[in-house]
Amino acid sequence: MEKLKIKPLTIEQLKISIDRLTRFKNTEIKYLRVFKDIITGNLIQPKLKKQTLDTLDYSILKDFAEKIINFSFENLNIKSDGDFLINQRLFDYENSIFNLSEQTQILLKNKINYKGFLEFIDDNDVKNLQWLKALGENSDIKSARAIKELHFPIEKVIICEGITEETLLPAFADIFGINFDRLGIHVISAGGKNQVVKTYYDLSKELKIPIFVLLDKDAEENLKSINLNLRNLDNIYILTCGEFEDLLPVELIERTLNYAFLNISQIDFKLLNQQAPKVKILEEIFKNRGMHEFKKSEFANLVKQNITGPEDLSEEIIKILNNIATPVKINI
Repeated sequence: MEKLKIKPLTIEQLKISIDRLTRFKNTEIKYLRVFKDIITGNLIQPKLKKQTLDTLDYSILKDFAEKIINFSFENLNIKSDGDFLINQRLFDYENSIFNLSEQTQILLKNKINYKGFLEFIDDNDVKNLQWLKALGENSDIKSARAIKELHFPIEKVIICEGITEETLLPAFADIFGINFDRLGIHVISAGGKNQVVKTYYDLSKELKIPIFVLLDKDAEENLKSINLNLRNLDNIYILTCGEFEDLLPVELIERTLNYAFLNISQIDFKLLNQQAPKVKILEEIFKNRGMHEFKKSEFANLVKQNITGPEDLSEEIIKILNNIATPVKINI
């Protein structure tokens, strides 16, 4: 280790690497990926190939990456003062939410100069970096999360099918009086009902924290698959009709369409009262207006901009939010 030749990481590279290390991702996967990328890109001597890194003990990988990162800080005149409180708090946090092997814990037992890195973090940075800064400045991190809306530490995960739910659930929750960032609630869009099942299976093995699963009406078979492996601390909700767009109040959809098609001819809003899936109706409206193809992600963001108050919460949206907010009783 004493004869290493290192190309120091730039400030931007350090920020990217530490951002990736502190995201809500599988601990082993993210640490191995970041550490190996740093070693292959910045360790000049000895030059180690990726195949070689795949065979090294985790302790060696950790030592190489730690040395490169800290050397990069020193190159920026930022020296360690020997205070590794943030490292310990990161170790404790990752262990509190993930089921970690002894090998993975080796990666976490590092002496990366996180404290020295804090001066590079500002209010415009992503939530996980702001949380990292709060770890070094606040003894009660949950109180800091609530005050600053840090999102981290994560305490509950919601798995949903698509981008509409991922975009609108936090927005509706704010109106309902539940702020996901203050409470540490993390939403994951799985990308379809089958992917929801796979995501749940994977996360239920990895996580120690509760998972809330939200499924569309047509996912009865997927519901059965999840129920076979549902943990005591988890909850699952299946919509009583259609998909999430069908839960949106007609008035909110009208307001959104008027906003989207401002100064264009009137829309026949009677279409929205038809007994048909809202997505099909919206696709037809967009097509007839000569607009581009209807896209759920774009429409969800338009809806988010037009939510004004509690009147935009349908009965079922309120029911879903109540289920999310209710602590799960764990049978011991």
